[in-house]
Amino acid sequence: QVQLVERGGGLVHPGGSLRVSCAASIPAFSIRSMGWFRQAPGKEREFVAGISWSADRTYYSDSVKGRFTISREDSKNMVYLVMDSLKPEDTAVYYCAAQKPWALISTRANEYDAWGQGTQVTVSS
Repeated sequence: QVQLVERGGGLVHPGGSLRVSCAASIPAFSIRSMGWFRQAPGKEREFVAGISWSADRTYYSDSVKGRFTISREDSKNMVYLVMDSLKPEDTAVYYCAAQKPWALISTRANEYDAWGQGTQVTVSS
């Protein structure tokens, strides 16, 4: 059974930091590129960050580049997103997603075939 479970969301002040994690119960995790997406109220889901299955490549949206860091720990089937210098516009539900085995990092949601339920991140004073 495929399952991605995100944890670590919450309320943080502008300028603060937060780490969200994704526990993946999915076959062939170590050969899947993984991504984080987010969706704010009234907006479409957007790509945030991706990491290759080999962990040697990462990719970020322009809106988070330099502030967010994606990483993975294959021994634990975990993916992390560390978010620094958070802004109110980062407020959204954050989703973890997995691509098919051996696929390159993609920014397109329709190229991910497994999704978590999401975790809420709210940036507010």
